[in-house]
Amino acid sequence: MQIIERKQLRQKPAGGTQLGFGHYFTDYMFTMKYTADKGWHDAKIEPNEPKPFDLATSIFHYAQGIFEGMKAFRQPDGSIAVFRPDENWARMNRSATRMCIPNFPEDVVEEGLEELLKLDRDWIPAEPGTALYIRPTIVATRVMLGVHASTEYLFFIILSPVGSYYAHGLEPTKLVVEDKYTRATIGGTGEAKCLGNYAASMKAGEEAEEKGFDQVLWLDANEKKYVEEVGSMNMFFVIGGEVVTPALVGSILPGITRKSCIQILKDKGYRVSERRISIDEVIAAQENGTLDEAFGTGTAAVISPVGLIRYRDKDYTINGGKMGAVTKMLYDTITGIQYGTAPDPYGWKKIIK
Repeated sequence: MQIIERKQLRQKPAGGTQLGFGHYFTDYMFTMKYTADKGWHDAKIEPNEPKPFDLATSIFHYAQGIFEGMKAFRQPDGSIAVFRPDENWARMNRSATRMCIPNFPEDVVEEGLEELLKLDRDWIPAEPGTALYIRPTIVATRVMLGVHASTEYLFFIILSPVGSYYAHGLEPTKLVVEDKYTRATIGGTGEAKCLGNYAASMKAGEEAEEKGFDQVLWLDANEKKYVEEVGSMNMFFVIGGEVVTPALVGSILPGITRKSCIQILKDKGYRVSERRISIDEVIAAQENGTLDEAFGTGTAAVISPVGLIRYRDKDYTINGGKMGAVTKMLYDTITGIQYGTAPDPYGWKKIIK
């Protein structure tokens, strides 16, 4: 794989809580091109620098693009660990199929990521709760107007040292149930990690922030009845000893942290249900005292306790606004595996020396 070296390295930011999320970017990036006559080709590592695009490039007009989110963690022995990258590549190719983007060779991009991490390893922060965020992306690059799938694409991976996704860290989040706007529909693109899904969620997110909430809790588009997901997380509820997460019905992103949590919970003997759960059931459980915990899962936030849900202008406090035992167990287990402070019985980490 070709590696083009930078003439001058960037200045690295201070670590810890000052990092925030997604504000700083490393020296290098991975790129690969697709054209109809050559397929995927020209994979290389190059300096992370701005790229010029013609304003008629199709990504700007028709949003034919997908992305993923992964993390690399510094290990106690100095090696690098990436959490379940094979799951991300597989999901990204499923998103590509839904968005009429040619599937890419997963072994090539995995090799590219590993070489990229070796070059940028000094950017991986060492403080507790920090990581190097990995953003693989594919965008349509054909210069053409017209609602058709592109015949040219750019695959790139950029890296960003990050702290906690939420400014308040592990303090429980506050969610507001969204019963006006719609994020995704069954048969739409909700289960694909594509650009338009996130643009569609921004208006509700802004209104939630103006009211003092961290995120929106989305309901299904058809009946505005069933809980789906949060803007950047899958949802879980602990109700009467049962751990419930909304079923993957086609409008919900199949989260990799979600999948990992389900496996851990089952192995530890918890009763786990993947089913449709109405917001009325959640509220009724809170009112009758059987809603013990609620939490979200995702690559960016890992595990985030939910301390309050507002529905129809009424606030419902969960577990006294504190992190619950199941939430803490999952957070400790997954972050222990990721940071190398606990065993990895599942072989979920890809170790890069």
